[in-house]
Amino acid sequence: MQGKKKALGRGLSAILESPETDITSRDISGEYVVGAIAHVNIDQIEPNPFQPRTHFDESGIAELVISIQNQGIIQPVTIRKMGYDKYQLISGERRLKASKIAGYTVIPAYIRIANDEQMLEMALVENLHREDLNPLEIAISFQRLLEECNLKQEELSKRVGKDRTTISNYIRLLTLPTEIQLAVRDNKISMGHARALITIHDAKTQLIILHRILEKKLSVRQVEDLVRVFITGKSGLKKHEKPLLPVKFEKAREILTQKLGTNIDLKINTKGNGFIIIPFSSDEDFDRIFSEIEA
Repeated sequence: MQGKKKALGRGLSAILESPETDITSRDISGEYVVGAIAHVNIDQIEPNPFQPRTHFDESGIAELVISIQNQGIIQPVTIRKMGYDKYQLISGERRLKASKIAGYTVIPAYIRIANDEQMLEMALVENLHREDLNPLEIAISFQRLLEECNLKQEELSKRVGKDRTTISNYIRLLTLPTEIQLAVRDNKISMGHARALITIHDAKTQLIILHRILEKKLSVRQVEDLVRVFITGKSGLKKHEKPLLPVKFEKAREILTQKLGTNIDLKINTKGNGFIIIPFSSDEDFDRIFSEIEA
């Protein structure tokens, strides 16, 4: 624990360094010994309502289960006492989940006193420095700290060790349509892709570009150029780089793809001339597509 305190936010560090906030003992009913590890029944620990992580990687949990089965529980969880034989998790939800699956009924734990605001801060900073939340979960956590703890961004910046610009960039992710937020959460697109999409204020256009990113595996640089074309009408591409379709043509391509049930390709040159390619896989597929066109 001593080697990790420097990585914590100032607010959290102050909480953990105060003996008054730590009531861990070797015997919960006996004398309290600051910093000692208690062993608590897992069924006496309730989830942390302020847990910033909303999505857990199942393969990661499975690996942790194997590790616990082979090596035991190396790192204690942190909990707070809620009443007689009742505790609430502050941090270590992955360890708690994996321990249950591994068949453990008792888990090593540090027991601390913390009010709800301190719990939220402790859970957030714990995860930021030790579990690497995905960008969406970080954004939600920052937003909750601002709203539920009545913090200003400058105060939040000091507590979590992030500059204000970084915090603002994360929080802006929450203005994107839900489908894009989920794509960020599931690592289908990067935060760089999402930040480029934020500069467009039309949700439909954002979603069209999202689908293009996923289909064509566009780089952040390509998405930035596509957004630039939409906003200014000017492209920053070099001469040898292939330009992306303007948004209105991309929208038309998606409509045709959906209507005809095949991946339409649409090409256009700098003079405005172009053509539509409708692929088919067999005579039957051709007849199906043609009937859709006639309909």
